[in-house]
Amino acid sequence: MNLKGKVAIVTGGGRGIGRAIVLKLASLGCNVAFNYVKNKEAAASLEKEVQKLGVKCQSRSVDIKDFAKVKEWVDFIKEEFGGLDILVNNAGIIVDKALMLMSEEDWNSVIDTNLNGMFNASRAVIVTFLKQKSGHVINISSVSGLIGLPRQTNYSASKGAMNAFTKSLAKEVAAYGIKVNAIAPGFIETEMLSEFSDEQKQKILDMIPLGRMGSVHDVTGCVEFLLSDAAQYITGQIIQIDGGLAIR
Repeated sequence: MNLKGKVAIVTGGGRGIGRAIVLKLASLGCNVAFNYVKNKEAAASLEKEVQKLGVKCQSRSVDIKDFAKVKEWVDFIKEEFGGLDILVNNAGIIVDKALMLMSEEDWNSVIDTNLNGMFNASRAVIVTFLKQKSGHVINISSVSGLIGLPRQTNYSASKGAMNAFTKSLAKEVAAYGIKVNAIAPGFIETEMLSEFSDEQKQKILDMIPLGRMGSVHDVTGCVEFLLSDAAQYITGQIIQIDGGLAIR
C-alpha cells in the first residue's frame, strides 16, 4: 500500500504503540505529525528517524486535554503539510487502582486524557474531513473497554466510551466518505508491560488463548489494513488485537 502524499496526525506518538504507528505510516510514504508530553529528546529522535524515510515529520509538545491548543496544532499541521487525511487517536494514560482507593484526580486524569483528548482531536479535524468528503479516524481503544478489567474502572470507562464514540461518529459521517474505526489491543509488549513481574506476565499469558503477548507490529498491521483499499467497506468497527483474550 502506498500513502505517498497523505498526511496523518498521531496523538501520543512519541512512544509505545503510538511510536510504532508513526513509523509504519512513514514507511508507507505518509507525512506524519505527532504530539508528546515531556520527552522532547525521544520525540526529536523519532522525528529524525521518520525523516530518513523520505517523508515530512513534525513533533510538538501539545496538551491533548486542551481543545484550544489541539485546534491550533491541527491548523498548523494542515497549513504546514498542505492537508490532512488521517487521525489516529492514540494518546492515553493508565492509573490503575481499586475503586475504593481511587481519588477524584485519578479518575479525572484518565477520563480527560483518554476520552476528552480523543474528542478534542476528532473535533479539531472533522470539519476538514467533512469539507473534503474523505478521511480516516482510527481510535486506539483496549479490550478493557470491551470486557472490563479489575482495578481499571477509570480506564475501562474511558475506553468503553471511546468504542461507543467510534460507532456513533461512524454513522454520523459515513455519507461523507469518512471512515471511523477502533482497534482494541490486549496486552502488547511495550515499555508499560516491562514493568510487570515475571509472575504477573505468566498469569496474563495463561489468560490468552494464543499463548503470547502481542507486539506493536500486530497493531500497526491492523492500522495499515484499515487504511487500505481492502477495508474500504469497513466503518464503525472495534477490532480486537488480543490473541483471543476478549473472546465472548
